[in-house]
Amino acid sequence: MKVAIIGGGIVGATAAYYLSKENDLDVTVFDSGHGQATKAAAGIISPWFSKRRNKAWYRMARLGADFYQTLVADLKADGFDTSFYQQSGIYLLKKKEKSLKDLLELAQERRQESPLIGDLELVALEEAKKTFPDLQGFDQAIFASGAARVEGAELTQTLLSAAACPVIEKVVKLELVDGAYLIDNQVFDKVILATGAWLPQMLSPLGYKVDVRPQKGQLTDYFFDDLETSDYPVLMPEGELDIIPFTAGKISVGASHENDKGYDLTLDDAILSGLEVEAQAFFPKISEANRKQHRVGTRAYTSDFSPFYGQVPDLSGVFAASGLGSSGLTTGPLIGHNLVGLLLGKETSLETSDYPIENYIEK
Repeated sequence: MKVAIIGGGIVGATAAYYLSKENDLDVTVFDSGHGQATKAAAGIISPWFSKRRNKAWYRMARLGADFYQTLVADLKADGFDTSFYQQSGIYLLKKKEKSLKDLLELAQERRQESPLIGDLELVALEEAKKTFPDLQGFDQAIFASGAARVEGAELTQTLLSAAACPVIEKVVKLELVDGAYLIDNQVFDKVILATGAWLPQMLSPLGYKVDVRPQKGQLTDYFFDDLETSDYPVLMPEGELDIIPFTAGKISVGASHENDKGYDLTLDDAILSGLEVEAQAFFPKISEANRKQHRVGTRAYTSDFSPFYGQVPDLSGVFAASGLGSSGLTTGPLIGHNLVGLLLGKETSLETSDYPIENYIEK
């Protein structure tokens, strides 16, 4: 069976990896290499503090965090480096002390079904500085030891390397010719559309209306020659700002959430400088970085901010997912794995009826 995956981001790369473990499948990935959200993403896997009322979303995010344990174990068993993922813990901040205590109680309740949260405690600034030196700007933080950070670009590269399937870097379109699916002059039996914010452009030529819109995200990576940041916890203040330490003296700061820029990928100095000033209030050493580089990508959102996945209505054998938003690195691998289950007719860990594709894609 010939399977095409359009989109090599977190969903498509995960699907390619798990499809590669099946016999008698010929998998090809197509990716334009342009604007991909995952390549521009430094992710935090810590959904347990969310107060979103959407129970289906929280279930997906919770199980998505759990699924990383399976994904990392599978890649390690196949002999691949998994340093893209590390449970380094998180310091979560709130402007009001009461909000912090309420959030701690919520997390303690959720730990019963999500033991991955690990140790939970309220810590003072001086205690936090023992594991993340030079912090300032707050009195107390919630610490959760099970929270993780993920480098999106390294994760997708690892997944595609492990999949060992052809990855064709070009813009392609899906055509329906005499009942067959044609992509880049090749006929495929099954198709996964993992094109994120570009799903409308993929399906509109086939007569579909798609409720997906783009959101621009920018961040900056700061590099320090004199810091060993591998074990620093993530710092998550209230608002858009996140400070995410990685290995080898790299600390990522971001990311913006810009809803009015369409598919524009131009770096905006004003936005990036604003994030840097915010970060300096908590970690003044940012200004001492030896060098820095910027990243920009396009996330996909739906009108009600809910993700979806499943078989495209009236297109048997064509599956799609989108609308992951800023939680894409948390939910993306699980969605990719579930798409593989749907494609192969296997049992899945999520109920597709909770994330109905027909609510977002219609003829």
